[in-house]
Amino acid sequence: MSGDGSLERFRREGRVVVVGASLAGLRAAETLREKGFAGSLTMIGDEPHEPYDRPPLSKTVLLGRAAAERTALPRLKEVDATWRLGVAATGLDMAGRRVRLADGDEVPYDRLLIATGVRARPWPREAEAELDGVFVLRTRDDGAALARRLAAGPKRVLVVGAGFTGSEIAAACRERGLAVTVAERGASPLVGALGGVVGAVAADLQRRHGVDLRCGVMVTALEGDAAGRVRAARLSDGSTVETDVVVVSLGATRNTEWLAGSGLGAGPRGIACDAGCRAFDIRGIVTDDVFAAGDVARCPHPLFGYQFLSLEHWGNAVSQARVAAHNMLSESTDRIPHLEVPAFWSSQFGVNIKSVGVPSLGTEILIAQGSLEERRFVGVYGYQGRIIGAVSFDQARWLPFYQELIETTAPFPPEFATVDRRAEGRRPLDADFPDPSVPTHGPTVTLSGYSPADRRMTFTPAH
Repeated sequence: MSGDGSLERFRREGRVVVVGASLAGLRAAETLREKGFAGSLTMIGDEPHEPYDRPPLSKTVLLGRAAAERTALPRLKEVDATWRLGVAATGLDMAGRRVRLADGDEVPYDRLLIATGVRARPWPREAEAELDGVFVLRTRDDGAALARRLAAGPKRVLVVGAGFTGSEIAAACRERGLAVTVAERGASPLVGALGGVVGAVAADLQRRHGVDLRCGVMVTALEGDAAGRVRAARLSDGSTVETDVVVVSLGATRNTEWLAGSGLGAGPRGIACDAGCRAFDIRGIVTDDVFAAGDVARCPHPLFGYQFLSLEHWGNAVSQARVAAHNMLSESTDRIPHLEVPAFWSSQFGVNIKSVGVPSLGTEILIAQGSLEERRFVGVYGYQGRIIGAVSFDQARWLPFYQELIETTAPFPPEFATVDRRAEGRRPLDADFPDPSVPTHGPTVTLSGYSPADRRMTFTPAH
């Protein structure tokens, strides 16, 4: 569909299908309409609900301050779409430009946006996962069910995994006055995302708020009673935790299985894209009619050495959705790249945590302002002599300044004195990230590409 005439015809009469009726899918649909797309728009979602906001699920919903059904995303523009909700996409015919659905229907498209996101990784043993009282938290229904159980006043909650979501769940439990144990495979909470220096602060924060935090251990088994209710968990150090609610927070799995055999460059790490959100096929050739955005997309970022980044961040999903929508409607000379600096925030135990850049790429950290001991600081991450990320604990007003340093590839350590630099900020520290080959619970960034250990593809002829 090249050339001005065909592009104008597409804008008037074309068919766009969006698979994934969540944040990225909705914002892309709104952008398409805003930019004048007058053709047909079909939104496909495996959940029965219209697009809703996920961050409140682990914050306000678990605290009983908002009902899960009150988390609908605000509509910025009427999208005039056909909604196919509660039916999953099961296959993609790239040659025929058709999406296959679980109900047997097929939906044709001229341009396709894949925004299928991620799902919570379940407890690996199915019989144990099905015990009454074992939860994950990803969907609106997950949030509603877990909130009801917490409101009923369980004797003890066990959270498996101390990434951002697991830590927020633990904070909500303590705010409700519930006893909570957190089991984390890594050396500290948030260690995979922010490193051991900041992780030690997060560990202290949890323990000061009464969390029974167990690091360096794994949950090896969940045990139930005769009625099928969870009653205890066994840990790798030989201990047992008696519990009647278990929340499994072991990170996420990208929803790409439905694309198997389609010829698209999709796998467990996401859908490989160019910087304009156009998807690659399995031969590494970029497609002009298939785009990806949000948690499922894996895009190279110029600011971070063209590493392919998969980012489970709210702002990243919105930015990629708008870039993908713009590029769907544009000639090649008018296309734009996704260049936004990643940003992330979390609220837990009364502390506001925000980050910019990709801290997990850093090898060093400098406490540029404030104090680790006071749990109020800005930490700046360095990689190969340049600033690559920053994190703040209750110091968020400074982050735009550090974001600008990231965007301008400023040297690390910073060459200036800051207002609140303490003795501990005189020299950089090892950021103390875990060995990437040993996973911790709840990663927020997946890095891939340029590794000599990466397995090469094998092509087999199509039958």
